[in-house]
Amino acid sequence: MPIGDGRWAAVFLGFALLLPFLPLLFRLLRRLLGIGGRALAALGSLALLKLVEGFVGLSLGVNVLNALVLALLGVPGLGLLMLLDWTSKL
Repeated sequence: MPIGDGRWAAVFLGFALLLPFLPLLFRLLRRLLGIGGRALAALGSLALLKLVEGFVGLSLGVNVLNALVLALLGVPGLGLLMLLDWTSKL
């Protein structure tokens, strides 16, 4: 079923209005992918920490929330998680 002239104009206008926002969308997508990659790396580091917790004496759960805290905050996030774990054991 062919699209009429008015529909082609609407599609063209829609793409023309979307075009200025493409850099913003790509920047947002790049940031989200970066945070996702850092969260996966943090999840892997939590899993490694879980393997050596008997030697280190530190036990943190391997879950998405801890991984996101580590991904967003980095080393201070690890300190925050250690502090929360320590205060929950008091």
